[in-house]
Amino acid sequence: MASSNHYPQHIALANPKSPITEAYRMIRTNLQFAGVAEETKVILVTSSEPGEGKTSTISNLAIVTAQSGKRVLLIDADMRKPQIHQRFQTSNLDGLSNLLIQERKLEQCIMYSGIDNLFLLSSGPIPPNPAEMLASSAFADLMKWARGEFDYIYIDAPPILAVTDALVLTRVADGTVLVVDAQRTNRNMAQRAVGMLRQVEARILGVVLNRVPRKSAGYYYYYYDSGVQGGAHASTEGH
Repeated sequence: MASSNHYPQHIALANPKSPITEAYRMIRTNLQFAGVAEETKVILVTSSEPGEGKTSTISNLAIVTAQSGKRVLLIDADMRKPQIHQRFQTSNLDGLSNLLIQERKLEQCIMYSGIDNLFLLSSGPIPPNPAEMLASSAFADLMKWARGEFDYIYIDAPPILAVTDALVLTRVADGTVLVVDAQRTNRNMAQRAVGMLRQVEARILGVVLNRVPRKSAGYYYYYYDSGVQGGAHASTEGH
């Protein structure tokens, strides 16, 4: 049974010719270029704090990557406040948490998104110990399997400053993308998040700057039309 969904349709589907969708394609291409020198197959997307747009970013990135002909798995590893199942209007009864405790099999948990080449692994029921589950050998085995089955694996992680989960996940990721909200992210918090990633020697692939005010975005301003409020400046910056 699909979950109720108050989110608008993904911009990459609702308006594939829009400038913001093109921005996501540019980010996808930059990530693919990053993989030329060093494998970049498993990509972690996170933020410093909640509400900065990481789930919208990773969902649209997964869609445009699948649309390019790549086989993609999108994993909701935010087992504290999962949203992927809501964004794609799918069930969350069976997912990552069920899989890691061997309550369900892979074929029961990985779902077809309805978009060619894109598959979903929702969080499943919220467990009492998410960080421990993500650090488990069972999760490492899942990622090893996924690397052999998909061209790209995108992992939606909890915010870095809220819990330790994202830092734990950097161990299995080839690189991390940090989403920053231009209108609400505190500069010191963003710097602290980058510092924590560097402490665990995470490979930082870049930053997506989200919701840049129109007056300051200039040429890079994009207006969300399909019911999404505000604007965004999406880019990847090398680190």
